Amino acid sequence: MALTDDFLARLRPELDGYARLALDNIDREFPSYLTVLLAGPGEFPARPRDRTPVFYGSFDWHSCVEMHWVLVRLLKTAGDAVPAHEIRAALDRQLTPAGLRAEAEFMRAQGGFERPYGWGWALALAHELATWPGDQDAARWVAAMEPLAAALRESFLGWLPKATYPVRTGVHGNSSFGLSLALPYAQAQAQAQAQAQAQAQAPAGRSQPPLAAAIEAAVRRWYRTDTDYPAAWEPSGHDFLSPALAEAELMARLLPAGAFASWLAAFLPGLAAGEPASLFTPAVVSDSSDGQIAHLHGLNLSRAWCFRRLAETLPPGDPRVPACTEASRRHAEASLPHVTSDDYMVTHWLAAYAVLLFS
Repeated sequence: MALTDDFLARLRPELDGYARLALDNIDREFPSYLTVLLAGPGEFPARPRDRTPVFYGSFDWHSCVEMHWVLVRLLKTAGDAVPAHEIRAALDRQLTPAGLRAEAEFMRAQGGFERPYGWGWALALAHELATWPGDQDAARWVAAMEPLAAALRESFLGWLPKATYPVRTGVHGNSSFGLSLALPYAQAQAQAQAQAQAQAQAPAGRSQPPLAAAIEAAVRRWYRTDTDYPAAWEPSGHDFLSPALAEAELMARLLPAGAFASWLAAFLPGLAAGEPASLFTPAVVSDSSDGQIAHLHGLNLSRAWCFRRLAETLPPGDPRVPACTEASRRHAEASLPHVTSDDYMVTHWLAAYAVLLFS
């Protein structure tokens, strides 16, 4: 069965479970994995919510951001399939102006904390809210998010020009995935700025940081000439991302369709034949209670999403489309059953990848 609308419709009964899991996660403060830069003695927080009063649950900061994104995405696109009233009440409780100002201050103080993975998810959350026209709650929440979004724009703009090389890992530091998450927000910001300038008949200014341009410049610098990527070496034992597929998915967003098809042929020349086999074979998760090994469930679902994006981007009739579509289906079916019914090392975050897959 291909990963088609029929397959996605089959997941609809699961959405209520995803939403209820996310509701539980965002308010579950312990156990908690804390990473913090200490500038002196006595600075370590007594509890997670003391340092991050909004994103304190779900085991760690980025997972909590992901769970908020899950709730917004499901409420926005499938409100009749999820507990909408409960979600709105939870988001109203969480996404407060004071709390998000504190989050912004914390992120500024921590420098490279959550770069670029958490940064990307937070801007994806801001974008999800900002592209929800007519919803009064969303308008209030996106306004509350602005201080954090501004802090993260500044962080990206400070980092990207001096990042000589990309990070090609399968975990949080991966450059491609973080930029892919941030790019829709950045492009929408650039479009809104251009429209505002056109309406005012004003020359182009710099009232808003040109994040989209900075991302595009970094992507060209890092990836435009990549060829023969060694995808046969994947996966590593702790991966929840495929470095090869994450890069290809990002390039699919930025290159014109014809140029992307040619770039992909040079980058992963064996796709039509299902090669390398390791890239097309779902990862085996031997112990879901091990937080690092549990990442491999995320690898299966993020690969499924990337393969789907490639199949959608390539032109009709391209021989790579059937191979990518089948690989997406196979990877999705390997790990979707674990989203809500596995160890907390899986369930505190995997719903984000399930929702991303069919978004």
